[in-house]
Amino acid sequence: MNGKIVGGFLVLTGLVAGVAMYWLQVYAFYHEAVFRPGDEIALTSVESGQPEAILAEAVTGIDSDSSPIRFRACFKTPLTQAMLTETYKIYPNPTPLTAPSWFDCFRADEIGAALESGEAIAFLGQENIHPGVDRVVAVFADGRAYAWQQLNGAEGDQ
Repeated sequence: MNGKIVGGFLVLTGLVAGVAMYWLQVYAFYHEAVFRPGDEIALTSVESGQPEAILAEAVTGIDSDSSPIRFRACFKTPLTQAMLTETYKIYPNPTPLTAPSWFDCFRADEIGAALESGEAIAFLGQENIHPGVDRVVAVFADGRAYAWQQLNGAEGDQ
């Protein structure tokens, strides 16, 4: 009888710990990203080399204080890809990072496939928004756009 109690306790403890770890990874540390009106999304200008706010509508995003690469955002822009490519820096190696499943507007696999096929174009939002981390913005021809932060390798180069 004692073996069943100890075994049950171990299984129950393992189950509770597993659920807690899942919840901590997927839900606990995220919060709604704060965007200043008129300055929600920025792209780096080819001419000045500085981030400039662009027109963005219906901006939603998530962020986390626990990691600089947990930022994700979805929005729409009336700006065309042609205008954007002439004005802002293109990002050389965009790799959209997976968002939690509950943030359903951001689908990293679809964004990545669109970037590979040329359906979407990635721009440098801001270089080193955190040390070694760039903000990247991908824009589709229909105006859908997505932003995330990814490692740029600069921290290891120093």
